Amino acid sequence: MAPTKVLVTGVTGFIGGTILSHLISSQNPTTKNLQISVLTRNDDRAKSFSSANLKVYLIRDLDDTAAITAAASENDIVIHTASGYHTGSAEALTKGLGIRKQQNPNAEVYYIHTSGTSNLADRPISKTYLESRTFSDKDPDVYAYLQKREATEAYPQRTTDIAVVETGKKEGVPTTIIMSPAIYGLVPHPMKSALKEGKAEYVGDGKGVWDFVHVLDLAPLYEIVLLDWVEGRRRVPAGERAILFSGTGSFAWKDVAERISKAGVELGNLKDAETRSVSLAEAARKWVGGDEQLCEPGFASNSRTKAEIGKELGWKPTKTREDWEGSFLDEFREVVKKAEKL
Repeated sequence: MAPTKVLVTGVTGFIGGTILSHLISSQNPTTKNLQISVLTRNDDRAKSFSSANLKVYLIRDLDDTAAITAAASENDIVIHTASGYHTGSAEALTKGLGIRKQQNPNAEVYYIHTSGTSNLADRPISKTYLESRTFSDKDPDVYAYLQKREATEAYPQRTTDIAVVETGKKEGVPTTIIMSPAIYGLVPHPMKSALKEGKAEYVGDGKGVWDFVHVLDLAPLYEIVLLDWVEGRRRVPAGERAILFSGTGSFAWKDVAERISKAGVELGNLKDAETRSVSLAEAARKWVGGDEQLCEPGFASNSRTKAEIGKELGWKPTKTREDWEGSFLDEFREVVKKAEKL
């Protein structure tokens, strides 16, 4: 039997690179027998993947949909981590798997998409959307909720998720979306701002609550979802019921600012641990190029979830709240290093 071919995107990034490394180093016999390839831009970094004996599919960028579709059509499974906000590339990958299915009706194609829980966030600062609840990935109405929110206000990441599900249905491609909260290492904007302003800041009262997950806990969840499909157990849902969460703990946004301050003081880059409240407009200008629609869900909202399906499948996160608290020092140190190189 020919090996299952798995295409991983976003491999030069934080999430995709960690997932790729995890799969390559896995000792699971099924994982070791997978034929893994990568999709990446045509630059110097592509050479490193070729030297690692991985098949490399080259694209100009995520708008190179013809090349993206062609690459997916040569694989059985796609793990897409490059961007949750780029609808065109997600559709192209799904359509590519659909082509493979058409050419080989016996092909067991599958698409795993990476998204985030800002899709579910309220808008407590602007008051444009105040409904807030704790979601479980076992709730039957999560997709319907996404559709309702999208009808109220389009949001690029949510738009992409809905396109994934609907394109999968149209093309006959089973899809699963792993919707993660704040991932360790992905909060540089407030840190960069703190370094520049001399104080860590938060939006409004900073009481919004989110979840977090360590990237080294997240990667094994992808392997579990992947193996559930490859080994034919089919316990992971697909389609409209296939939204999995991955949170392992929770935090408030003001707490993030306080921990950034503490790390900055310890490293000698901030004079004191005092934090400051700023308006949504000011935070958006400093952190995300003035986009308040992106800033509020991502840095000032409530987005609470329960990751129940993964744990029922045997996912066992090992990182603790102490790991999350300790991560700020390392992350701030990296932000300082990058700032010094500029």
